[in-house]
Amino acid sequence: MSLHDEGHTIAGWTGFCIGAAGSGLAGAGVCVASLPAVGAGLVIAGAGVLVTWALHLAGWGKPPGVRPRGQWGMRVRDSQARAGHAGCVACRLAGRGRDSRSVEVAGAAVPGEAG
Repeated sequence: MSLHDEGHTIAGWTGFCIGAAGSGLAGAGVCVASLPAVGAGLVIAGAGVLVTWALHLAGWGKPPGVRPRGQWGMRVRDSQARAGHAGCVACRLAGRGRDSRSVEVAGAAVPGEAG
């Protein structure tokens, strides 16, 4: 088993199930030429993305990378979710976890200005 333990989270599996149901409905809609079914399937798949994002921010999704074996279980919430994960797009979209590449400009010295 990998030390990274990717994707074994409540957020990941819930999002997958909702997305698969939406994709299946959209695919069935294409097969029977039903535009409402295709639209409903796409809406459900989009809802899966939002549900996954909300569960990740609530601590049911975990960041990538090596974690201690005690945090591998699906029922273990992520204690770092409130502060955000460095380099995590979902956390950055929510305004959390600014990574080290972010530059703070407030109070920065301007060249040529006497201070």
